[in-house]
Amino acid sequence: MTINEAQQQVDQWIKTIGVKYFGELTNMAILTEEVGELSKHMARIYGEQSYKNGKVYTEEEQKQMLGDEMADVLWVVLCLANQTGINLTEALNKNFDKKTIRDAERHANNTKLK
Repeated sequence: MTINEAQQQVDQWIKTIGVKYFGELTNMAILTEEVGELSKHMARIYGEQSYKNGKVYTEEEQKQMLGDEMADVLWVVLCLANQTGINLTEALNKNFDKKTIRDAERHANNTKLK
């Protein structure tokens, strides 16, 4: 699925099953919530925090949780793009160009990355 197809599928789902888009500010708040949920799992899987009651998840369960949270984040970003008239394919291509020009030598010369 392309980014454009994802935007179209989300739009179709919202209009048929979701009834209508939440307001842009509400979706921004939801995005913040979803990023927080992703952060919680990242901190517990890769960081020093642990799950409550010492719960331990298998590697497959961890991947499933992370994938689900990342998809939630992506879903809301797609909603916001649709609501604000942003073509994310075009925006991402322009972002690649910007980063390529700006960081042409920056990372290669960063001794912290060697």
